[in-house]
Amino acid sequence: MAAIARTGLGFSDNLYERERFEEVLNVAADIKAAANLALGQSVDATDAAEAAEVAREQDHFVQEWLESVGVGVPGYVTPKVAIGAVVGNDDGELLLVQRADSGIWLYPTGWADVGYSPAEVAVKEVAEETGVECVPERVLAVIDGQRMGFSRFGMYMLLFHCRAVGGELMHHPLECADVGWFGPDDLPAATAGAQWWAPMAFSAIRGDEMPTHFDPVRSPVWRA
Repeated sequence: MAAIARTGLGFSDNLYERERFEEVLNVAADIKAAANLALGQSVDATDAAEAAEVAREQDHFVQEWLESVGVGVPGYVTPKVAIGAVVGNDDGELLLVQRADSGIWLYPTGWADVGYSPAEVAVKEVAEETGVECVPERVLAVIDGQRMGFSRFGMYMLLFHCRAVGGELMHHPLECADVGWFGPDDLPAATAGAQWWAPMAFSAIRGDEMPTHFDPVRSPVWRA
């Protein structure tokens, strides 16, 4: 709802339409504050002071969203784009990094950078996070991270299969706590989302042919 309202504000000069979009932003802020409350991320609104704190939180969301509104095409709110790289070596192993902030293990990932193609971002992220040089082979998946449940905001993940060609294994001192090569039967216990991507990853590393994975189309596509 917030994305729709911000996009509307970016394209509309009509005063009445802008007021409607701002009202939608306020409704979205109510929902977000209520969700935070349910998750224990906000205060327990049981008296006037706590209710006022919730109201301030809602005002904060609205103000933050309004400040991010652009004009025209720059104001069109779209999902962020993340790039992931499934990197395999000649021993059929998969390259994983342990995130420094959460301790979870995952294939190298990073946000798409302006000025780089998706494949270039994949190569750059692998080199920066692990010290390994790689060559992209194919696109394994294009998925909606929010629909998959691992993002609370709109985000698309482009997942590449890459082949290691050189470099020296060395984790990034700030982004990663550890890095290593793993076989299909010895993935770390704290590997995120392996149930859906690991079989596809090792199949690609073995050289199996497979179609690019993407989210199925909902029926109906547009929610009533």
